[in-house]
Amino acid sequence: MSVKQKTIIAVDDNLINLTALKSILKPNYEVYTATSAAKMFDLLTKVNPDLILLDVEMPDLNGYEAAQFLKKNLEYRSIPIIFITSKNDVDSEMEGLELGAVDYIYKPYTASLLLKRIETHLAVAENEKELHDMNAAMQKKLITKMFQILELKSAVISIVADLVEFRDGDTGGHITRTEKYLQHLIDKLIEENIYSDEISTWEMDYLLPSAQLHDVGKIAISDYILKKPGKLTEEEFEIMKTHPMIGVAAIDRMERKTDDTRFFSYARTFAKSHHEKWDGSGYPSGLKGTDIPLEGRLMAIADVYDALVSARPYKKPFPPEKATEIIEKGRGISFDPRLVDAFLLVSPQFAEISKILAD
Repeated sequence: MSVKQKTIIAVDDNLINLTALKSILKPNYEVYTATSAAKMFDLLTKVNPDLILLDVEMPDLNGYEAAQFLKKNLEYRSIPIIFITSKNDVDSEMEGLELGAVDYIYKPYTASLLLKRIETHLAVAENEKELHDMNAAMQKKLITKMFQILELKSAVISIVADLVEFRDGDTGGHITRTEKYLQHLIDKLIEENIYSDEISTWEMDYLLPSAQLHDVGKIAISDYILKKPGKLTEEEFEIMKTHPMIGVAAIDRMERKTDDTRFFSYARTFAKSHHEKWDGSGYPSGLKGTDIPLEGRLMAIADVYDALVSARPYKKPFPPEKATEIIEKGRGISFDPRLVDAFLLVSPQFAEISKILAD
């Protein structure tokens, strides 16, 4: 199989010089010529050269000015430039090299030396391109692998969360619904400029999926308590109240197995604080007001709403209107007043989610 010839554009306003240069290059390269920088730029719209040989002293736009245009253009800046000129003083050569040229050749030159230097620079450019392509391919593989690992982690975490919900008498729809409730509520907070400074620091790609683990501690609670059709006794409720801290301990163990702590940091906050209440009567820590992390205050609304509109062993589902009314009555008692105000604006979307993703 024949190897494709490299392409060179030679630029010189002197036709005699240009013809001589073309005759030297023609046996080894595909050569295009231009008698001015303007004609070179026109040629570049049709030809993608591997190298440009550029005269310095030309009318209108000289070689240095043409090189500046080339290096400022993303499409052309990687093309190697060799100046071929009769300006054979050190300052001129330094100027040419500082403009990004790979070489500076004085006129008159010998054909063999010119060809050798062109060959060398084309080989360097080829090696750089191969290295760049190799790095790009490796980076693509690395990114693909990273996403595969993230997908695997997400799948494992989803399965763990599904198991918890299955034991709680749900089908796992609670996980999907609460995540979507959170998304709508957060979007509305941003739109209404409520707690927007804090929300702007969150990484949503980690925060929203981490909400799946908010009830992971229930995996350690007995079926007798989880699936009890009637009201829990005081002793049983005390056992139920241990599930946030059991969840935190489980998340801590998961976190120790990975270097990426962002996901588990959000998950820990959701697990620990989603049963805290605005008036301080919640659990496990009895936090009050804005001492409760914003993530927990948000999940409190999403979690309670979904519990209200869903069937449970101890109750039938409430209609969305009743669930909304109950949360509104909890304003300033169980729930952050500002979050309740935002919730009321998106309660129709909550109702739609609960309907579409019903168990």
